[in-house]
Amino acid sequence: MTDGLALNYQFPRTRTRPYYGWVIVIVAALAMVATFPGRSLGRGLITEKLLTDLTLDRVNFGFITLVATLIGSTFSLICGPLIDRLGTRIILTLNTFLLSIAVLAMSRVHSTITLSITLTLTLGLGQSALSVVSISIVGKWFVRRIDSAMAVYAMTVSICFIAAFGGIQFAVEKAGWRAAWAGIGWTLLLGITPIAWLFIRRTPESVGLIVDGQGQLAAPIQGEPKSGATFKEAISTGAFWAFVLSSAIFNLIFSGVTVFAEAIVKERGFYDAATFRTAGGTLVLGGLIANFAGGWLARKWPHGRLMSIGMLIVTAALLILPYGKGTWALMTYASLMGIAGGVITVVFFACWNKAFGRAHLGKIQGAAQVATVLSSALGPYILAEGERHQGSIAATFVILAPIVGALAIFCWFVRVPIADASPK
Repeated sequence: MTDGLALNYQFPRTRTRPYYGWVIVIVAALAMVATFPGRSLGRGLITEKLLTDLTLDRVNFGFITLVATLIGSTFSLICGPLIDRLGTRIILTLNTFLLSIAVLAMSRVHSTITLSITLTLTLGLGQSALSVVSISIVGKWFVRRIDSAMAVYAMTVSICFIAAFGGIQFAVEKAGWRAAWAGIGWTLLLGITPIAWLFIRRTPESVGLIVDGQGQLAAPIQGEPKSGATFKEAISTGAFWAFVLSSAIFNLIFSGVTVFAEAIVKERGFYDAATFRTAGGTLVLGGLIANFAGGWLARKWPHGRLMSIGMLIVTAALLILPYGKGTWALMTYASLMGIAGGVITVVFFACWNKAFGRAHLGKIQGAAQVATVLSSALGPYILAEGERHQGSIAATFVILAPIVGALAIFCWFVRVPIADASPK
């Protein structure tokens, strides 16, 4: 798992500038924010207006989303190996450019067919491929300090998502979903794509630095480091499946509740826009706080235990919403889902690098992303079917809660490997 790459390390040089990896973290975070139109959180802001505009019901839209995500999930399988082969700079730039075109096209759809095509591209290039690239960028630049880097990364993403959530929601209310969606597309094309090309570099070794900012090399070294588990070694561990399955079931739930967030709030008896905005803001704020706490705890606790705690919090949230009444139940549910999401996100971002190394990080994370994307596709469809057969969306939460609890127990006891982080 740790067959190394011999590098000419030259420690005597004194670095006079901050480690460039922190610039990489910020740009990678912006790239993750650029997945907003491919995320259920982003689609949730336009779902009701889009359904009205195209005369679609929730079940049909859930089915379209399911098929689009199933196809789109294959993008991460292609993207992962390309990251390891061509590097993050080329793949990120190309990815954001293509995503911008897909989003702009989606803002102009007028039929179910064109919606299906553009939604597939938006999900594939955004939620699937761009997520893998973004996480891999940080993983290529940090090993020992990956938890701190991912905490900064996750907090930056959360802050930007809060701004994006509020800004896009305002734009949708004032200018309509089409204008808001087009605005995202132009921002990706003229903003994120040039930034990706100008600031991203493949690895620290490619610019003459030692990973984690521990010094400089005698000369830059191109290509990928060889230290780390192979893909087959990674998937043969219980830790890989504990993290994949836990993240997948969380994404299933989270995608469903964010796509149908407005419907869930109304189902609990709240019909004013202010309550919807407050619940959404509470969820995102809870995630932001948990990003900071999760990053700090990840340096002290095993990733399996931390994932277990996140899943237990999800279990509590799933039971509070159906059985609780009033504003306190809605806001408690939103807070717990946000906190759980923050913790689970930090673990998901950091665990692959720390457990399996950098050599095949793109391929390993690409495979993990497939599972989370597929589960995200099922979320809206399952909740819509639950509403049809059980009369409410929240009733489905009671069925999901024991599954989440069982995964929490699995994560608590699973053995998580630690990749060799020594310079090789």
